[in-house]
Amino acid sequence: MIRILHTSDWHLGKTVYGKSMLPDQEYFIEEIFFPLVRRERPDCVLLAGDIYDRQIAPVEAIRLFDRVISELSRERIPLVAITGNHDGADRVAVGTSLLEQQGVILANRLEKEIRPVILEREGRRIHIYPLPYFEPEQARALYPDQKIGQMQDAYAAVLQGIRENMDPSALHILVAHCFIAGCTLSDSENPLSVGGSVQVAGNLLDGFDYVALGHLHAPQRAGKTGRYSGSPLKYSFDESHHKKSMVMLEIGEEISMHVIPVIPHRDMRRIQGTFQELVEIGKRNPSEDYLFVTLTDRTPVYLPMEQLRVYYPNLLGLRSEWMTMGDPSVESSDGGGFQKRQSDEEIFDAFMRQICEIEPTLEDENSFQSAREREEKGETV
Repeated sequence: MIRILHTSDWHLGKTVYGKSMLPDQEYFIEEIFFPLVRRERPDCVLLAGDIYDRQIAPVEAIRLFDRVISELSRERIPLVAITGNHDGADRVAVGTSLLEQQGVILANRLEKEIRPVILEREGRRIHIYPLPYFEPEQARALYPDQKIGQMQDAYAAVLQGIRENMDPSALHILVAHCFIAGCTLSDSENPLSVGGSVQVAGNLLDGFDYVALGHLHAPQRAGKTGRYSGSPLKYSFDESHHKKSMVMLEIGEEISMHVIPVIPHRDMRRIQGTFQELVEIGKRNPSEDYLFVTLTDRTPVYLPMEQLRVYYPNLLGLRSEWMTMGDPSVESSDGGGFQKRQSDEEIFDAFMRQICEIEPTLEDENSFQSAREREEKGETV
């Protein structure tokens, strides 16, 4: 049985709401990825792009990936990795010739002739084609005789070039980083990828026995033989419902796929409730997960983020329904449509009760009304 591990979109060095994800990424690599490859000993690891989160990656992120390369080399497990749209392609490729001698392939640039990485095990020959992220103009330069407009045309030209040179006696695996039409995006992915101009039709993947895809963070199928492994960690609250994973490809008489769940050190979740409800929950069960809170209180709460972080130290964002009542762009949480914003007098009364913890007197209300009238006239309050 030949086994190939497929993963993608590590985004090393990413920050979410200003919080560095490096400790969580280190946990994934040291406590999940390394133990898995040592235990299962795959014949090859495929990393389908977006190794880093930005083109100039932090030093700590580079060191972390260096540990990955060193460990796989020490375990004599080949790595075939491609650059994605987030990676600095030229920077990632430093030292590739030397790395190839250690079984590490880092494909960073589109070539007219994409030579396969040949894996021979148990009398089977597997050709792995690493196709890094590229722009249509790069394909136009390599195929000047073809009419290449958008990404669909570029992929058609590149994949046709691969098919023309395929060995019919081998199995063929493509590693690519692109947006297959019909698949599901999330907020953390490049918004430029939403438009149809960068989508690729799933039928272009026909002819490959398996297509290891990167770019989309939700695990999902694409075309007949394509699959996104998805990112191993959640990188936006839009991904809070994702079940993160890697994929183990097993090749025997047939090809089968097994999803390997990834349980993070800290989850990324949305929670909601009144301020007091969330405080009581936090007292009983404090959490270090990354959280986005929706407060359902109909009255103001004083410094809710600071107070809730006592129990939820990784609270990253908060939405208050009291603050958005009456905003035509925000729907009420009870599904009852849009609610009328409270009057200034109602807000003042709620402020006195909830923040000042006193009942407003008639004198307080008269003073507030007088201040409002002077402000409306442009007088100094």
